[in-house]
Amino acid sequence: MTQDQLLAAFAAAEPLVGNTPLHRFQSLETSSGVEIHAKLEWLQWGGSVKMRPAFRLMKEAVKRGELHPGLRLLDSTSGNTGIAYAAIAAKVGLAVTIVMPEHATEERKLMMRSLGAELILTDTNLSSDEVFAYTQDLAARHPHKYFYANQYDNPDNCRAHSETTAPEIVDQTNERITHFCAGLGTCGSFTGTGKRLKELNSAIQLVGMHVAEKDNDIEGWKYLAGSRHPKIYDATMADDNVFVSTQEAFDMVKHVALHEGLLISPSSGAALAGAQQVARKLDKGVVVTILPDDASKYGEVMKKIMGN
Repeated sequence: MTQDQLLAAFAAAEPLVGNTPLHRFQSLETSSGVEIHAKLEWLQWGGSVKMRPAFRLMKEAVKRGELHPGLRLLDSTSGNTGIAYAAIAAKVGLAVTIVMPEHATEERKLMMRSLGAELILTDTNLSSDEVFAYTQDLAARHPHKYFYANQYDNPDNCRAHSETTAPEIVDQTNERITHFCAGLGTCGSFTGTGKRLKELNSAIQLVGMHVAEKDNDIEGWKYLAGSRHPKIYDATMADDNVFVSTQEAFDMVKHVALHEGLLISPSSGAALAGAQQVARKLDKGVVVTILPDDASKYGEVMKKIMGN
């Protein structure tokens, strides 16, 4: 397959990326003057927010000639980015190798393998930083086998959100958004979306949402206080920061199921818990956050949360 053919395949698939709905969570609103909204990111190809950066990373790498059928895309991920990479690769005709923790949910492993991805499972005891270092070393030792996407440091991660997520939010709120908050993992959603929102309206307040505990069950969020910061993260962008515990995230998952009729993931529960913290400080405003994915990949965790 030629570069032109690959790029044509990406162009044909691009309408499947993004354009997710914005949902208002009225059951979480505690003041008549404050609205809480969230992007339902699982309602796009690949089933999560990670389709946006994965698609941009791969397309731009093909444009630059760095990714082609002679190389396998390589990256480390807790799951959602890997699923997105695998879905894209299957559609356009590329190969993917994903490095991920052995304890990742069986649903995620099955999805990636079903989409044709090769999985390298790392020891459960390795930290996310150690998995990152392992992947870097693997790429360095096999430069003629892998294209290393490096979602944590690749600026295309942020650009994906600057060019799609931010303008969607502005349009969907009719330019009424006053506060944007996002959970911090690779930090692409927060940094990319936030930077563009500030360019469009400098009055919009940006709130970084952190996991409160080092040992937590909020998959996809990174404990930045004790780990390597992604190079794409700019801590100075945040006008404020909030901290969310695992229990708060779990309680929110249960609340949203029973009061909104939506089955969301722990990271989505954490995002809404953080957004509610922001909203409680306000007398008036429109708070927007991002829900990375739904509950479909978290069978055992959902049993724990719902008490089944």
